[in-house]
Amino acid sequence: MRGQTLRAEHLRFVREAPRGGVLHCFVLDCSASMLAGERLALAKGMLIAWFDHASAARAEAALVCFGGSRADVRFGPAVPRWWNERWLRPVGGGGGTPLAVGVRRAARLLEHRARRKPAQQRWLWILTDGRTSDEPARPRDVDQIVLVDFERGAIRLGRCASLADAWGARYVAAEALIG
Repeated sequence: MRGQTLRAEHLRFVREAPRGGVLHCFVLDCSASMLAGERLALAKGMLIAWFDHASAARAEAALVCFGGSRADVRFGPAVPRWWNERWLRPVGGGGGTPLAVGVRRAARLLEHRARRKPAQQRWLWILTDGRTSDEPARPRDVDQIVLVDFERGAIRLGRCASLADAWGARYVAAEALIG
């Protein structure tokens, strides 16, 4: 090999995890509108799969649930080694959709992690049907945002797509993730 010209086939690309690790912050809409059509149950099922994936990748995860008038951190940030369905089952729904409150709570969590682990890559996943008039500001300390839209029915407001567009976020319809 010595003395040979370096060619493209000699090169290999190896994808590495970010040196500071990854944090996936999930923000779950637990409002009354998410109870209709079992949207909340579908979102919880997706969360179980995503937390399992995060655990296998040794990534950290956090869960912020919002509904009524409040938002609470229900898990993390930590590597979800013990995450399972029994833990998520008691997360219930009801009340209004304080999306701005949920996003602000997640933004504080992400800001804190950015100070503690500046090299960590931070993802924000928002799972909602968008049935709100809130227009929250885009969180600053986040590398990627994915807005998962659970809106269904004949009349769609399209607020998730509008918010994703305003934030420069990735928009995904929940139905696209199922099938």
